[in-house]
Amino acid sequence: MRSSGISTFPLVSHFVNSDRVILPGAPPPTDRQANTNLLNVDPFFLATMQIPILLGRGIEERDMASPTVAVVNEKFAATFFGKDNPLGRTFGVGDSKPTADIEIIGVARNARYNSIQEEIQPVAYLPYTPKLGGPGAVFFQLRTAGDPLAVAGAVRQIAAQTDSLVPLTGMNTQSRQIDQTISQERTFANLCTCFAALALLIACVGLYGTMAYAVARRTGEIGIRMALGAARGNIMWIVLREVLKLAAAGLVIGLAAAWGTTHLIASYLFGTRPNDPLTIAISVAILAAAGLAAGYAPAWRASRIDPMTALRNE
Repeated sequence: MRSSGISTFPLVSHFVNSDRVILPGAPPPTDRQANTNLLNVDPFFLATMQIPILLGRGIEERDMASPTVAVVNEKFAATFFGKDNPLGRTFGVGDSKPTADIEIIGVARNARYNSIQEEIQPVAYLPYTPKLGGPGAVFFQLRTAGDPLAVAGAVRQIAAQTDSLVPLTGMNTQSRQIDQTISQERTFANLCTCFAALALLIACVGLYGTMAYAVARRTGEIGIRMALGAARGNIMWIVLREVLKLAAAGLVIGLAAAWGTTHLIASYLFGTRPNDPLTIAISVAILAAAGLAAGYAPAWRASRIDPMTALRNE
């Protein structure tokens, strides 16, 4: 095990603890844009989750005794302090606590809070104290060198040795936790992938049939070209050129349709922008390769036509 941390709930788990932010000298906010997400953590949580400190320092052991400090993320700093340096500034949270006595000691990199579908929100990491939620309101984060689930037995044994009356439940990995929160999106993506592969296969079969029929109809023409000295490579290029024309026409229509409809599935795209150039380039390459693969067999068959047989049949 490399490191471990504690928090009141795990990241990307659809748990939300949000409250209004009170700034010194400012009237109480009335809109939700002045809210921040809150997460109570121990001094090792950010390092365990590999959330780097960009400015200032992180939460330390000395901060646990008097929890009036906070590490905020970049979004929090930009939302409430703009381009000003947030270090040393104070704020408060909640209508019942109007005093702005929480000092900002560091700025951490933005990280997903409760869902990867939502935009990055302001987050304040506050020191964790046992009184925050009572028994059971604690989650442990462990970073291991290998498979995290391989140390599950050892973790349960250590917990039992510490206090056998405290159950250890809900053991999970962060990647599996994320998969569980986007299960519907993953199912939708898998279905789309299956249908896309089926559509590509049907298109390849159709293109193959079309080009095979075209080659059969042009057998006499191809025989004459070969009798006049056309090389086999030239014959293959004649057929493949027709394939490329059809593929190019389909790509133009498909790109236009994709460009106009990707905003409809933008909420299902994680880590990819709508109309992402790299994704479009890879899609175009796959479709072009599939088209060439479908047209290669008719082109190869055309290049193997016997000129005498073709002219005799003509």
